[in-house]
Amino acid sequence: MTSADLDRDYVWHPFTQMRDWNAPSHTPLVIIEGRGALLKAEDGREYLDGNSSIWTNLHGHRRPEIDQAIRDQLDRIAHSSFLGLTNDVAARLAGELVEVTGMRDAKVFFSDDGSTAMEAALKMVFQARVQRGEKARTTFVSLGNGYHGDTVGAMSAGHSPIFHAAYRPLLFETREVMSPACYRCPHNRAEPVRGTDARASRKCQWECIDELTSALDDLGDAASALAMEPRVQGAAGMTMHPHGYLGKAATACRERGVWLILDEVMTGFGRTGAMFAFQHEEMVPDVLALAKGLTGGYLPVAATLASREIFDAFLGEFGELKTFFHGHSYTGNALGCAAASANLKIFETEKTLQKNVVLEQALGRHAAKFWDHPKVGDVRQEGMICAIEIVNNFKTRQSFSFADRIGHRICEAARAHGLISRPVGDVLVLMPPYCVTENQIAQMVEALWLGLNEILPL
Repeated sequence: MTSADLDRDYVWHPFTQMRDWNAPSHTPLVIIEGRGALLKAEDGREYLDGNSSIWTNLHGHRRPEIDQAIRDQLDRIAHSSFLGLTNDVAARLAGELVEVTGMRDAKVFFSDDGSTAMEAALKMVFQARVQRGEKARTTFVSLGNGYHGDTVGAMSAGHSPIFHAAYRPLLFETREVMSPACYRCPHNRAEPVRGTDARASRKCQWECIDELTSALDDLGDAASALAMEPRVQGAAGMTMHPHGYLGKAATACRERGVWLILDEVMTGFGRTGAMFAFQHEEMVPDVLALAKGLTGGYLPVAATLASREIFDAFLGEFGELKTFFHGHSYTGNALGCAAASANLKIFETEKTLQKNVVLEQALGRHAAKFWDHPKVGDVRQEGMICAIEIVNNFKTRQSFSFADRIGHRICEAARAHGLISRPVGDVLVLMPPYCVTENQIAQMVEALWLGLNEILPL
Protein backbone atom coordinates (compact mmCIF):
# COMPACT_ATOMS: atom_id res chain seq x y z
CA MET A 1 0.00 0.00 0.00
CA THR A 2 1.13 3.55 -0.68
CA SER A 3 1.52 6.12 2.07
CA ALA A 4 -1.61 7.85 0.78
CA ASP A 5 -3.57 4.60 0.97
CA LEU A 6 -2.40 3.94 4.51
CA ASP A 7 -3.37 7.47 5.47
CA ARG A 8 -6.88 7.08 4.05
CA ASP A 9 -7.36 3.78 5.85
CA TYR A 10 -6.06 4.70 9.29
CA VAL A 11 -5.53 8.43 9.94
CA TRP A 12 -7.84 11.15 11.29
CA HIS A 13 -6.42 14.62 10.55
CA PRO A 14 -6.93 17.75 12.66
CA PHE A 15 -9.16 20.57 11.41
CA THR A 16 -9.97 18.50 8.32
CA GLN A 17 -13.29 17.43 6.82
CA MET A 18 -12.42 13.79 6.39
CA ARG A 19 -15.14 13.08 3.82
CA ASP A 20 -13.37 15.46 1.44
CA TRP A 21 -9.93 14.17 2.45
CA ASN A 22 -10.84 10.55 1.75
CA ALA A 23 -12.70 11.27 -1.49
CA PRO A 24 -11.35 9.30 -4.48
CA SER A 25 -10.61 12.57 -6.27
CA HIS A 26 -8.29 13.77 -3.49
CA THR A 27 -4.65 12.72 -3.41
CA PRO A 28 -2.95 13.51 -0.08
CA LEU A 29 0.39 15.29 -0.33
CA VAL A 30 2.92 13.08 1.46
CA ILE A 31 5.95 14.96 2.80
CA ILE A 32 9.05 12.84 3.26
CA GLU A 33 11.92 15.30 3.59
CA GLY A 34 12.79 18.90 4.33
CA ARG A 35 15.80 21.16 4.05
CA GLY A 36 15.91 24.86 4.79
CA ALA A 37 12.68 26.45 3.55
CA LEU A 38 11.89 23.53 1.22
CA LEU A 39 9.74 20.45 1.70
CA LYS A 40 10.02 17.37 -0.52
CA ALA A 41 7.02 15.19 -1.33
CA GLU A 42 6.94 11.47 -1.96
CA ASP A 43 6.42 12.09 -5.68
CA GLY A 44 9.72 14.00 -5.83
CA ARG A 45 8.28 17.52 -6.10
CA GLU A 46 9.61 20.28 -3.88
CA TYR A 47 7.53 22.99 -2.21
CA LEU A 48 8.31 26.19 -0.38
CA ASP A 49 7.19 25.98 3.26
CA GLY A 50 5.10 29.15 3.31
CA ASN A 51 3.63 28.62 6.77
CA SER A 52 6.72 27.30 8.56
CA SER A 53 5.03 23.95 9.10
CA ILE A 54 2.01 25.50 10.84
CA TRP A 55 3.96 28.37 12.41
CA THR A 56 6.52 26.21 14.24
CA ASN A 57 9.70 26.14 12.18
CA LEU A 58 12.05 29.07 12.72
CA HIS A 59 15.48 28.43 11.25
CA GLY A 60 14.61 25.88 8.60
CA HIS A 61 14.37 22.11 8.31
CA ARG A 62 17.39 19.93 9.11
CA ARG A 63 19.16 22.73 10.91
CA PRO A 64 22.61 21.26 11.71
CA GLU A 65 22.94 22.83 15.17
CA ILE A 66 19.57 21.51 16.35
CA ASP A 67 20.11 18.14 14.70
CA GLN A 68 23.42 17.79 16.52
CA ALA A 69 21.99 18.88 19.87
CA ILE A 70 19.37 16.13 19.63
CA ARG A 71 21.97 13.53 18.60
CA ASP A 72 24.21 14.51 21.50
CA GLN A 73 21.30 14.26 23.93
CA LEU A 74 20.33 10.86 22.54
CA ASP A 75 23.77 9.64 23.50
CA ARG A 76 22.92 10.52 27.12
CA ILE A 77 19.17 10.04 27.73
CA ALA A 78 15.97 10.79 25.82
CA HIS A 79 13.55 11.23 28.70
CA SER A 80 13.15 10.80 32.42
CA SER A 81 10.34 11.76 34.75
CA PHE A 82 10.10 15.36 35.95
CA LEU A 83 7.93 14.36 38.92
CA GLY A 84 10.23 14.33 41.92
CA LEU A 85 13.28 14.55 39.62
CA THR A 86 14.89 17.13 37.38
CA ASN A 87 17.42 17.04 34.55
CA ASP A 88 20.27 19.28 33.51
CA VAL A 89 18.87 20.34 30.11
CA ALA A 90 15.43 21.41 31.37
CA ALA A 91 16.96 23.38 34.24
CA ARG A 92 19.34 25.12 31.84
CA LEU A 93 16.54 25.92 29.39
CA ALA A 94 14.39 27.40 32.17
CA GLY A 95 17.17 29.82 33.04
CA GLU A 96 17.62 30.74 29.39
CA LEU A 97 13.89 31.45 29.00
CA VAL A 98 13.79 33.69 32.07
CA GLU A 99 16.77 35.62 30.72
CA VAL A 100 15.54 36.00 27.14
CA THR A 101 12.04 37.06 28.20
CA GLY A 102 13.27 39.50 30.82
CA MET A 103 10.74 38.07 33.30
CA ARG A 104 12.99 38.45 36.30
CA ASP A 105 12.35 35.96 39.14
CA ALA A 106 9.78 34.06 37.04
CA LYS A 107 9.36 30.31 37.37
CA VAL A 108 9.05 28.02 34.34
CA PHE A 109 6.49 25.21 34.10
CA PHE A 110 7.08 22.84 31.17
CA SER A 111 4.39 21.04 29.17
CA ASP A 112 3.84 19.81 25.62
CA ASP A 113 2.16 22.34 23.31
CA GLY A 114 0.35 25.67 23.14
CA SER A 115 -2.93 24.33 24.48
CA THR A 116 -1.27 22.77 27.50
CA ALA A 117 0.81 25.89 28.13
CA MET A 118 -2.38 27.96 28.28
CA GLU A 119 -4.25 25.32 30.27
CA ALA A 120 -1.49 25.44 32.88
CA ALA A 121 -1.60 29.25 32.87
CA LEU A 122 -5.33 29.37 33.57
CA LYS A 123 -5.20 26.71 36.27
CA MET A 124 -2.24 28.21 38.11
CA VAL A 125 -3.86 31.66 38.11
CA PHE A 126 -7.16 30.27 39.37
CA GLN A 127 -5.51 28.26 42.14
CA ALA A 128 -3.17 31.11 43.11
CA ARG A 129 -6.12 33.48 43.59
CA VAL A 130 -7.84 31.00 45.90
CA GLN A 131 -4.70 30.34 47.90
CA ARG A 132 -4.08 34.08 48.29
CA GLY A 133 -7.51 34.44 49.82
CA GLU A 134 -8.91 36.14 46.70
CA LYS A 135 -11.68 33.61 46.20
CA ALA A 136 -13.96 36.09 44.44
CA ARG A 137 -11.44 36.64 41.63
CA THR A 138 -12.59 33.78 39.41
CA THR A 139 -13.49 35.47 36.11
CA PHE A 140 -11.11 35.48 33.18
CA VAL A 141 -11.40 38.20 30.52
CA SER A 142 -10.37 37.51 26.92
CA LEU A 143 -10.61 38.98 23.44
CA GLY A 144 -13.31 38.38 20.89
CA ASN A 145 -12.43 35.75 18.27
CA GLY A 146 -9.68 34.60 20.59
CA TYR A 147 -8.16 31.18 20.20
CA HIS A 148 -5.80 29.69 22.77
CA GLY A 149 -5.89 25.98 21.99
CA ASP A 150 -8.20 22.99 22.05
CA THR A 151 -8.19 21.77 25.63
CA VAL A 152 -11.32 22.67 27.60
CA GLY A 153 -9.77 25.46 29.65
CA ALA A 154 -7.99 26.98 26.68
CA MET A 155 -11.22 26.88 24.67
CA SER A 156 -13.07 28.57 27.53
CA ALA A 157 -10.69 31.52 27.24
CA GLY A 158 -11.34 31.64 23.51
CA HIS A 159 -14.30 33.00 21.59
CA SER A 160 -14.01 31.48 18.13
CA PRO A 161 -17.48 30.87 16.66
CA ILE A 162 -16.19 28.14 14.35
CA PHE A 163 -13.70 26.30 16.54
CA HIS A 164 -15.59 26.42 19.83
CA ALA A 165 -19.30 26.30 19.03
CA ALA A 166 -19.64 22.51 19.24
CA TYR A 167 -18.07 22.42 22.70
CA ARG A 168 -19.78 25.42 24.27
CA PRO A 169 -21.72 23.30 26.83
CA LEU A 170 -18.39 21.99 28.17
CA LEU A 171 -16.78 25.38 28.76
CA PHE A 172 -16.68 27.61 31.81
CA GLU A 173 -17.87 31.19 31.49
CA THR A 174 -15.43 33.99 30.69
CA ARG A 175 -15.95 37.67 29.93
CA GLU A 176 -15.47 38.54 26.26
CA VAL A 177 -14.30 42.00 25.21
CA MET A 178 -13.90 43.28 21.67
CA SER A 179 -10.79 42.38 19.74
CA PRO A 180 -8.73 45.46 18.80
CA ALA A 181 -8.59 44.24 15.20
CA CYS A 182 -8.70 47.41 13.13
CA TYR A 183 -9.83 46.03 9.78
CA ARG A 184 -13.22 44.91 11.05
CA CYS A 185 -13.49 47.17 14.10
CA PRO A 186 -17.03 48.60 14.38
CA HIS A 187 -15.52 51.89 15.56
CA ASN A 188 -13.05 52.25 12.69
CA ARG A 189 -14.68 55.01 10.67
CA ALA A 190 -11.96 55.16 8.02
CA GLU A 191 -12.94 54.26 4.48
CA PRO A 192 -10.85 51.39 3.12
CA VAL A 193 -7.96 52.68 1.03
CA ARG A 194 -5.98 50.45 -1.28
CA GLY A 195 -2.36 50.14 -0.32
CA THR A 196 -3.03 51.06 3.31
CA ASP A 197 -3.11 48.70 6.28
CA ALA A 198 -6.35 49.33 8.16
CA ARG A 199 -4.37 50.12 11.30
CA ALA A 200 -2.59 53.00 9.59
CA SER A 201 -5.82 54.63 8.40
CA ARG A 202 -7.97 54.00 11.46
CA LYS A 203 -10.05 56.80 12.94
CA CYS A 204 -10.94 55.99 16.52
CA GLN A 205 -10.54 57.04 20.14
CA TRP A 206 -9.35 53.68 21.52
CA GLU A 207 -12.89 52.42 22.09
CA CYS A 208 -11.37 48.94 22.39
CA ILE A 209 -9.54 50.03 25.53
CA ASP A 210 -12.66 51.73 26.83
CA GLU A 211 -14.57 48.45 26.49
CA LEU A 212 -11.82 46.56 28.28
CA THR A 213 -11.64 48.98 31.20
CA SER A 214 -15.44 49.05 31.46
CA ALA A 215 -15.51 45.25 31.65
CA LEU A 216 -12.79 45.20 34.31
CA ASP A 217 -14.59 47.87 36.33
CA ASP A 218 -17.88 46.03 35.98
CA LEU A 219 -16.32 42.82 37.25
CA GLY A 220 -14.46 44.59 40.03
CA ASP A 221 -12.97 42.13 42.51
CA ALA A 222 -14.30 39.22 40.44
CA ALA A 223 -11.75 39.87 37.66
CA SER A 224 -8.86 37.43 37.85
CA ALA A 225 -6.79 37.84 34.66
CA LEU A 226 -6.88 39.08 31.09
CA ALA A 227 -5.75 36.41 28.61
CA MET A 228 -4.77 37.53 25.11
CA GLU A 229 -2.46 37.10 22.16
CA PRO A 230 -0.35 40.26 21.86
CA ARG A 231 -0.25 42.22 18.59
CA VAL A 232 -1.49 39.38 16.36
CA GLN A 233 -4.39 36.96 16.89
CA GLY A 234 -3.41 34.00 14.74
CA ALA A 235 -6.38 31.68 14.37
CA ALA A 236 -8.71 34.70 14.38
CA GLY A 237 -7.39 35.43 10.88
CA MET A 238 -4.02 37.01 11.63
CA THR A 239 -5.91 40.03 12.90
CA MET A 240 -3.43 42.69 13.97
CA HIS A 241 -3.79 45.16 16.80
CA PRO A 242 -2.96 48.87 16.76
CA HIS A 243 0.41 49.52 18.32
CA GLY A 244 -0.07 50.73 21.86
CA TYR A 245 -3.06 48.56 22.69
CA LEU A 246 -1.04 46.06 24.68
CA GLY A 247 0.61 48.71 26.80
CA LYS A 248 -2.72 50.37 27.55
CA ALA A 249 -4.31 47.02 28.39
CA ALA A 250 -1.42 46.12 30.69
CA THR A 251 -1.77 49.43 32.52
CA ALA A 252 -5.52 48.95 32.94
CA CYS A 253 -4.92 45.49 34.42
CA ARG A 254 -2.15 46.62 36.74
CA GLU A 255 -4.20 49.50 38.12
CA ARG A 256 -7.01 47.08 39.03
CA GLY A 257 -4.97 44.22 40.42
CA VAL A 258 -5.80 42.00 37.43
CA TRP A 259 -3.08 39.67 36.17
CA LEU A 260 -2.11 39.58 32.49
CA ILE A 261 -1.67 36.25 30.69
CA LEU A 262 -0.01 36.55 27.29
CA ASP A 263 -0.33 33.76 24.78
CA GLU A 264 2.84 34.04 22.68
CA VAL A 265 2.55 30.52 21.32
CA MET A 266 2.47 31.91 17.78
CA THR A 267 3.93 35.42 18.18
CA GLY A 268 6.97 34.42 20.24
CA PHE A 269 10.55 33.89 19.11
CA GLY A 270 10.89 36.71 16.61
CA ARG A 271 7.70 36.42 14.58
CA THR A 272 6.69 40.05 15.12
CA GLY A 273 10.20 41.48 14.86
CA ALA A 274 11.04 41.46 18.57
CA MET A 275 11.97 38.25 20.36
CA PHE A 276 8.53 38.41 22.01
CA ALA A 277 5.66 40.63 20.95
CA PHE A 278 5.24 42.14 24.42
CA GLN A 279 8.78 43.52 24.22
CA HIS A 280 7.63 46.04 21.61
CA GLU A 281 5.72 47.89 24.31
CA GLU A 282 8.10 47.76 27.26
CA MET A 283 5.90 45.82 29.62
CA VAL A 284 6.15 42.41 31.27
CA PRO A 285 3.22 39.98 31.70
CA ASP A 286 2.40 38.08 34.86
CA VAL A 287 2.14 34.82 32.90
CA LEU A 288 3.60 33.96 29.52
CA ALA A 289 2.71 30.89 27.43
CA LEU A 290 5.25 29.66 24.86
CA ALA A 291 5.29 26.74 22.42
CA LYS A 292 5.47 26.28 18.60
CA GLY A 293 8.80 27.96 17.81
CA LEU A 294 10.32 27.09 21.18
CA THR A 295 12.17 24.09 19.74
CA GLY A 296 12.58 25.57 16.27
CA GLY A 297 9.82 23.33 14.95
CA TYR A 298 11.45 20.07 15.99
CA LEU A 299 9.74 18.62 19.07
CA PRO A 300 6.60 19.32 21.14
CA VAL A 301 7.75 21.36 24.12
CA ALA A 302 5.88 24.23 25.76
CA ALA A 303 6.57 26.50 28.70
CA THR A 304 4.45 28.64 31.00
CA LEU A 305 6.38 31.36 32.79
CA ALA A 306 4.74 32.71 35.95
CA SER A 307 5.67 35.68 38.11
CA ARG A 308 7.14 35.14 41.55
CA GLU A 309 3.95 36.60 43.02
CA ILE A 310 1.92 33.77 41.50
CA PHE A 311 4.51 31.10 42.29
CA ASP A 312 4.71 32.13 45.94
CA ALA A 313 0.99 31.44 46.35
CA PHE A 314 1.79 27.73 46.01
CA LEU A 315 4.35 27.61 48.83
CA GLY A 316 3.16 26.04 52.07
CA GLU A 317 3.17 23.01 54.29
CA PHE A 318 2.58 19.66 52.61
CA GLY A 319 -0.71 19.17 54.39
CA GLU A 320 -2.07 22.51 53.16
CA LEU A 321 -2.45 21.02 49.66
CA LYS A 322 -1.13 24.16 47.96
CA THR A 323 0.77 22.07 45.42
CA PHE A 324 0.05 22.76 41.77
CA PHE A 325 -1.71 19.48 40.98
CA HIS A 326 -1.08 19.54 37.25
CA GLY A 327 1.49 17.91 34.99
CA HIS A 328 2.37 15.81 31.98
CA SER A 329 4.26 12.58 31.48
CA TYR A 330 6.73 14.24 29.13
CA THR A 331 7.22 17.43 31.16
CA GLY A 332 10.83 18.63 30.88
CA ASN A 333 11.61 16.15 28.09
CA ALA A 334 15.37 16.17 27.65
CA LEU A 335 15.40 15.82 23.86
CA GLY A 336 12.96 18.67 23.42
CA CYS A 337 14.78 20.91 25.88
CA ALA A 338 18.09 20.24 24.12
CA ALA A 339 16.50 21.27 20.82
CA ALA A 340 15.06 24.41 22.42
CA SER A 341 18.41 25.50 23.85
CA ALA A 342 20.06 24.99 20.46
CA ASN A 343 17.26 26.98 18.85
CA LEU A 344 17.82 29.91 21.23
CA LYS A 345 21.56 29.79 20.61
CA ILE A 346 21.03 30.31 16.88
CA PHE A 347 19.35 33.64 17.61
CA GLU A 348 22.60 34.75 19.24
CA THR A 349 25.12 33.33 16.80
CA GLU A 350 23.27 34.48 13.68
CA LYS A 351 21.83 37.72 15.08
CA THR A 352 18.52 36.48 13.72
CA LEU A 353 16.37 39.44 14.73
CA GLN A 354 18.69 41.91 13.02
CA LYS A 355 18.92 39.73 9.92
CA ASN A 356 15.16 39.38 9.76
CA VAL A 357 14.68 43.13 9.29
CA VAL A 358 15.81 42.74 5.67
CA LEU A 359 13.51 39.75 5.16
CA GLU A 360 10.56 41.61 6.69
CA GLN A 361 11.10 44.47 4.27
CA ALA A 362 11.31 42.08 1.33
CA LEU A 363 8.12 40.31 2.42
CA GLY A 364 6.25 43.61 2.65
CA ARG A 365 7.64 44.89 -0.63
CA HIS A 366 6.68 41.79 -2.61
CA ALA A 367 3.30 41.31 -0.89
CA ALA A 368 2.25 44.85 -1.84
CA LYS A 369 1.27 43.49 -5.26
CA PHE A 370 -1.82 41.90 -3.68
CA TRP A 371 -3.34 45.37 -3.43
CA ASP A 372 -3.73 45.26 -7.20
CA HIS A 373 -6.43 42.59 -6.91
CA PRO A 374 -10.00 43.93 -6.43
CA LYS A 375 -10.94 41.09 -4.07
CA VAL A 376 -8.14 41.83 -1.63
CA GLY A 377 -9.53 43.83 1.27
CA ASP A 378 -6.47 44.18 3.47
CA VAL A 379 -2.77 43.39 3.37
CA ARG A 380 -1.26 43.53 6.84
CA GLN A 381 2.10 42.63 8.28
CA GLU A 382 3.86 42.29 11.60
CA GLY A 383 7.46 41.24 11.25
CA MET A 384 7.62 37.90 9.45
CA ILE A 385 3.83 37.49 9.46
CA CYS A 386 1.94 38.62 6.36
CA ALA A 387 -1.83 38.28 5.94
CA ILE A 388 -3.93 38.94 2.84
CA GLU A 389 -7.66 39.12 3.53
CA ILE A 390 -9.94 38.19 0.63
CA VAL A 391 -13.34 39.89 0.47
CA ASN A 392 -16.33 39.83 -1.84
CA ASN A 393 -16.71 43.62 -1.69
CA PHE A 394 -13.79 45.95 -1.02
CA LYS A 395 -15.82 49.00 -0.02
CA THR A 396 -18.09 47.21 2.46
CA ARG A 397 -15.52 44.59 3.58
CA GLN A 398 -18.19 41.94 2.90
CA SER A 399 -16.80 38.42 3.19
CA PHE A 400 -17.43 35.46 0.93
CA SER A 401 -19.64 32.67 2.23
CA PHE A 402 -17.75 30.25 4.47
CA ALA A 403 -19.05 27.40 2.31
CA ASP A 404 -17.31 28.87 -0.76
CA ARG A 405 -13.91 27.92 0.77
CA ILE A 406 -12.21 30.70 -1.16
CA GLY A 407 -9.06 30.77 0.94
CA HIS A 408 -8.69 27.00 0.82
CA ARG A 409 -9.13 26.89 -2.94
CA ILE A 410 -6.59 29.66 -3.47
CA CYS A 411 -3.98 27.84 -1.39
CA GLU A 412 -4.72 24.59 -3.21
CA ALA A 413 -4.16 26.40 -6.50
CA ALA A 414 -0.92 27.92 -5.19
CA ARG A 415 0.34 24.45 -4.32
CA ALA A 416 0.50 23.64 -8.01
CA HIS A 417 2.99 26.51 -8.27
CA GLY A 418 5.22 25.13 -5.55
CA LEU A 419 3.89 26.74 -2.36
CA ILE A 420 2.52 25.13 0.78
CA SER A 421 0.41 27.55 2.79
CA ARG A 422 -2.71 27.20 4.90
CA PRO A 423 -5.30 29.97 5.12
CA VAL A 424 -7.32 31.02 8.13
CA GLY A 425 -10.75 31.18 6.54
CA ASP A 426 -10.36 33.64 3.67
CA VAL A 427 -7.18 35.15 5.07
CA LEU A 428 -4.13 33.99 3.14
CA VAL A 429 -1.03 33.68 5.31
CA LEU A 430 2.65 33.86 4.48
CA MET A 431 4.89 33.09 7.44
CA PRO A 432 8.19 31.75 6.10
CA PRO A 433 11.03 30.36 8.21
CA TYR A 434 13.88 32.73 8.94
CA CYS A 435 16.28 30.85 6.65
CA VAL A 436 14.25 31.95 3.63
CA THR A 437 16.01 33.96 0.94
CA GLU A 438 14.63 37.11 -0.65
CA ASN A 439 14.29 35.18 -3.90
CA GLN A 440 12.26 32.48 -2.15
CA ILE A 441 10.00 35.15 -0.65
CA ALA A 442 9.38 36.47 -4.16
CA GLN A 443 8.57 32.93 -5.33
CA MET A 444 6.12 32.42 -2.44
CA VAL A 445 4.30 35.64 -3.22
CA GLU A 446 4.17 34.85 -6.94
CA ALA A 447 2.75 31.36 -6.30
CA LEU A 448 0.05 32.75 -4.02
CA TRP A 449 -0.71 35.52 -6.51
CA LEU A 450 -1.14 32.99 -9.31
CA GLY A 451 -3.40 30.86 -7.10
CA LEU A 452 -5.51 33.91 -6.23
CA ASN A 453 -5.97 34.83 -9.87
CA GLU A 454 -6.90 31.28 -10.87
CA ILE A 455 -9.74 31.18 -8.33
CA LEU A 456 -10.75 34.86 -8.60
CA PRO A 457 -9.64 36.03 -12.05
CA LEU A 458 -8.92 39.74 -12.51
